[in-house]
This record gives sequence, C-alpha cells and structure tokens, in this order.
Amino acid sequence: MKHFDIQAKEWDNDPLKTERAITIAKEMVDFIEPNKTMNAFEFGCGTGLLSYQLKDLFGTITLADTSEGMIKVLQEKIANENIKNFKPLLVDLLEDGFSVKENEYDVIYTLMTLHHIIDIDKISKIFNVMLKKGGYLCIADLVKEDGSFHTHVPDFIGHNGFDRVALSAILLKNGFEIAYNKIPLEIEKEFGNKIKKYPLFLMICKKTT
Repeated sequence: MKHFDIQAKEWDNDPLKTERAITIAKEMVDFIEPNKTMNAFEFGCGTGLLSYQLKDLFGTITLADTSEGMIKVLQEKIANENIKNFKPLLVDLLEDGFSVKENEYDVIYTLMTLHHIIDIDKISKIFNVMLKKGGYLCIADLVKEDGSFHTHVPDFIGHNGFDRVALSAILLKNGFEIAYNKIPLEIEKEFGNKIKKYPLFLMICKKTT
C-alpha cells in the first residue's frame, strides 16, 4: 500500500473524493437509518472521508486501513477536531493470525477498497463473522471496467471493478442477502481530450446466517 502512504497527505485536497463520500453516505443513511446504539466498521477507511459524514449517527466507528500514512492523517484529524467516537485501526483483516471480533458490528461499509482485495470470498466470510445477525454490509465500488481506471498505478493488483451478479453470488453463498443494489454516481477521468465515465455501485447486504 505504498501508493496510498505517498498519497495520504494530499488525499483530502480532491473535492471530488469528498463529494463521493457525501453521496454514498446519504444513500446508506436513507436505507439503513443508523442510530447511536449501533457500532460501525469502515474497511479501507483512508483518511476517513466517508466516516466523517457518518460520525454523528453511530455510537462508535472503527476505521481500519492497511496504509500507515492514511491512518496517520486520520489520527491528526481526530485530534484536531476532538472526535470522540472514532477508533482508528492499522490492520490487515486478511493477514493470518489476526483475530476478528465476532458479532461485534451492526454495520460494515467500504468505499473504493474492495477492488484492491484479491480474495473476495475470504473477506466476505470475515465480514460475516464480524457482523451481528441482521447487520448490514455496504459495498461501494466500481462496476466492471476495461482496466483503464488504474493506469496511473503501474503496480496495481486487484479487480477492474466488479460484475455485480458475480459479486452478489459470492455474498449470497456467504450468508448475505442483497437488500439494495444501485448505481448512485459516476467517476469521471480525463484521458487526453476525452472524458471517460466509470459507474460506481452501492450494494447493501443483510447478514442472514
């Protein structure tokens, strides 16, 4: 995650990233209707842009990332704004030996992180363990694309977005039902004189087993 360590200090300078977080947060809130009795977990939090939009709606929010640079910026923001209910966590959930908390969270959410995870089956099983029964898993990520989205990252390893039918099948197999599946926004990138649009989906799943 060295790319993200390098990008961390400048991450919040892009207003489009904040707008994206605001849009996804609104969609989530409208569907889930969170309250202060709920504990949330953000997977791949970066500098906490999405959780910042949700900070007054949950009791506690654990913000996890594998990038030391991102967590450092997040910790500075927490200190500067005296945010009491944020719990930053530098961790790789897929790392062997890490013990996840069972039935700990009411909501797990992730924005533009899942496509960096190779083993979707494994991470979805981990999410299921972490969530309380009836809890929600919210995934916001790229719809399947041609591989051009990450041309600026020469060593990119991951998925070129997701086929939502295939992703749904993995989640259904691992104890979730799909409760919400829409495309709330598009990310635009400029290539020469052309603008290319990348749809971003939000899938909200409910833990059933």
